[in-house]
Amino acid sequence: MEFKPLVTLLAVVNPLAIVPFFIHYTDGFSSAQRRRTIWVSSFSAFVVIAASALLGLQILEFFGISLASFQVGGGLLLMTSALSMLNAQPAEARANAAEVQDAAERSAAQASIAVVPLTIPLLTGPATMSTVVIYADKAKTLLQLSTLVGYGLVIGLATALCFALAQPIARVLGKTGINVMTRLMGLILAALAVEVMADGLHTLFPILGRKI
Repeated sequence: MEFKPLVTLLAVVNPLAIVPFFIHYTDGFSSAQRRRTIWVSSFSAFVVIAASALLGLQILEFFGISLASFQVGGGLLLMTSALSMLNAQPAEARANAAEVQDAAERSAAQASIAVVPLTIPLLTGPATMSTVVIYADKAKTLLQLSTLVGYGLVIGLATALCFALAQPIARVLGKTGINVMTRLMGLILAALAVEVMADGLHTLFPILGRKI
């Protein structure tokens, strides 16, 4: 399997853009609590990606959804995420006011917020799951599927690295630097979203692929 799925996942998850959220939600945590939050959020991101790769197609089949339809819907979702990133907002940052307040209360109680909202929805939301399922269908061998799951491990390690270096990253890049990186990843994601939607539309409407 090529590296395109890994590039797409890195663009969608974009742990660098979640660094400010990590700093905010773990404010007041001890070093041990912060390390545990990093480990749990990174492992949870891997689990979400691995589960989507291994079970996503079966779930679609259970609900009677064709992959082509899912590609078009997933592509639209990726495009929406890309547009948000081009406005310097994290692709998966869709937490509402109630979720933010709940996270703040959990932080105050020094409870783990690694799964919600850091992993879901900030790191691995619907766009990430859609991306993994689409690429899982393209995995024709066990090795290719294992590689896709392995990419989830890479995403988890990248998340752990970004969170572990959160303070230095925030100091060096600053808000402007993080915004630039987010916009760049958003541009890449927009191009990939168009490709995913095109594949789905060609399958649903073969006439679109005919030459006039």
